[in-house]
Formats: sequence, C-alpha cells, structure tokens
Amino acid sequence: MNIATSVTLLRIFLTPIFLFVYLEHPLFGISSAGLPYVLLVLLGISELSDLGDGYLARRYNQVTDLGKVLDPMADSISRISVFLTFTQAPVNLPISLIFVFMCRDSVISTLRTVCALKGFTLAARTSGKIKAVVQAVAAFIVVGLMIPHSLGYLSASDLRMWSTLTVGVAAVYTVCSGIEYLYTNRKYVLKVLTTTQTKEAA
Repeated sequence: MNIATSVTLLRIFLTPIFLFVYLEHPLFGISSAGLPYVLLVLLGISELSDLGDGYLARRYNQVTDLGKVLDPMADSISRISVFLTFTQAPVNLPISLIFVFMCRDSVISTLRTVCALKGFTLAARTSGKIKAVVQAVAAFIVVGLMIPHSLGYLSASDLRMWSTLTVGVAAVYTVCSGIEYLYTNRKYVLKVLTTTQTKEAA
C-alpha cells in the first residue's frame, strides 16, 4: 500500500457515491438543477485520480504489482459503473450499449491475466489510452447535457437521444481499440489458444 495505490482505491470508492448521488440526490439535499454540477465534481475527481495514480507511482518509484492490477480494474469499474448509472432516469441510456464496454474489458482483462499466468506480459496500447479519454469525454458530455435538461431547455427524449449518440461513439471506438489490441497481440492470443487446445487434447 502506498500513495499511488491509495489514489487508485479512491477512484473505486467514488464509484458507488456517484451512483447514489445520481439516483437518490433528494436524500442528500441536492436539487435536480444542482445534480449535474455535483456529478461533474465527482467525475472530475475520479478522472484526476486516474491521472494522478500513474504519475505518483512513477514520480516516487511506487510501481507495484498490486498497482498494475488495481489501476485497469479501477478504470473498468468506475467508467462502466458511470455508464450503467446513466441507464436510469433522466438520461435513460439503452443498457445494451453498456454491454459493449463490459464485453471489451472482460475479453482484454481475461487475455492479459491468462498471458501473465503463462509468463508473458501484454503491454498497454496507445489505442487503450485514447479509449479511456474518449469514454471520459463521453461521460462529461452526458453530465453536461443534464444541465440544460434540468433547466427545461432540453427535453427528456432529446437528452436520451444525444446521450445515446455520444456514448455510442465511445462504444464504437471501444470496440475498435479492442480489435486493434487483439490484432497487435495476435501471436500471444494464438499461443494461449494453442496451449489450451493442447491441454484439452491431452
């Protein structure tokens, strides 16, 4: 446990807070008009922690195996949870869209874990880092769209339409980044599949 890991854990801790504030904001004394601004703050802290933990780990030489596991896990948990939260009113994203993010992260995480167990590490790709930025921007846009909606300038149907379009773009890039990752690491993928088939045959 170190400072960088603590920041990563903070990101995981913020995930249920974002969900509860979104769904139960009247319990916290937050009006519908004030909700988007509170969500923007929570989302901003979460994304800053994503930048901060990596910087702190490198700056203070605190790169650990635990951190390498927790960081991508925290990214998946926080961003997928945010998009799942948006499937509820007032945004009402179609839940089928969220499965794109879940499937991509599940496949890549499983592949990286299996490869690690077999003694070779799959490096992070630039496309994966861009994917994180695209997803973060999409989340900020959706929360931003909630502001004119809360003020009566954007209808519920338009909020849902523009939010779905925004997250849909992020979903398309998420799939593309996953395909690029698998293609770039295809020799490792083939090695894993070949090893698995050999064991099954034996």
